Amino acid sequence: EVRLAESGGGLVPPGGFTRLSCAASGFTVRHNPMSWVRQPPGKGLEWICSLDPDGMSHYSPSLNGRFGITRDVPKNTLYLDLNSLTTDDTATYYCVKGDKSAATSGPRGPGTRVTVSS
Repeated sequence: EVRLAESGGGLVPPGGFTRLSCAASGFTVRHNPMSWVRQPPGKGLEWICSLDPDGMSHYSPSLNGRFGITRDVPKNTLYLDLNSLTTDDTATYYCVKGDKSAATSGPRGPGTRVTVSS
């Protein structure tokens, strides 16, 4: 059974940094494309980035290079580093099994909320 569990969200000041984790089970992140999406309050899901099995990463241009997607193969965990956060980054963040095309339909975890506020 595919299971994803995000963690690491919370309250972050503007300009700050945080790291989100996504523990996977029932499959390996090493051999599957993985993505992060987010849903700001009152808005729809937004694709953020993806990591291919070969290690190639893809990012939404709107992020301006502030986020980084990585994985830890032994821990079967996906990460998202969020830098230079702004209030517009406030959202619930989800990891998704699949590439960008599966961003809104692929299996995802319950999400973790990031609130950017002073």
